[in-house]
Amino acid sequence: MPDFTRDETMDDVLSEMARESGEPERPAGDPEVQVGEHVRAFRETQGMTVQQFAERTGFSAALLTQIENRMVSPSLGTLVKIANTFGTTVSSFIGGKEEREFSIVRKEDRTTVSRVGLKEGGKSTYTYESLGAGKAGRRMEPFLVRLQPLSEPPTARSAHDGEEFLYVLSGKVTVCLGNLSDVLEEGDCVYYNSTIPHHVHSADEGEALILAVIHAGA
Repeated sequence: MPDFTRDETMDDVLSEMARESGEPERPAGDPEVQVGEHVRAFRETQGMTVQQFAERTGFSAALLTQIENRMVSPSLGTLVKIANTFGTTVSSFIGGKEEREFSIVRKEDRTTVSRVGLKEGGKSTYTYESLGAGKAGRRMEPFLVRLQPLSEPPTARSAHDGEEFLYVLSGKVTVCLGNLSDVLEEGDCVYYNSTIPHHVHSADEGEALILAVIHAGA
């Protein structure tokens, strides 16, 4: 049985798989998002060293250093756990426009988080676009996620507080929840507690596109 308590293992393994399977080209005009720099800036505003930050979040200092130095693009699960630890939102690490009581995100204004913004040689397992940036005080985080195929099954999964809803827009998606593994096709959806060890990836050799809504918990 995989060790579900070490999310840094998941990041390392999936990053290596992504390197082997390749990354999609960034659409023209997509703005670059320096997630690692946002994470570092947030940590520094807390007045914490990398080691202290690691102890609070439960991730290894090595993983956090890789993220801050843009050698690894963090998974959504990683960002959710960091955000939950400090009572903030995932978008705190993605950046975006000024927040207010409502948010309208035009197609051309969406920002993509992926290998974009990584240093040469950096790795990412999938790309995601924030659809809720600008809404103040939100408890839900909607994303458009592009999943890449994996050459081998993942050896570890993510687990964090909250709930997740996934809707398959195109392609086929393998969803692993605890001991369950199932394949969702276009139009299928799944809703689960994020505390269940989970992982999703493209079920075939092509890219899969999903709408993911994450509720970070109370």
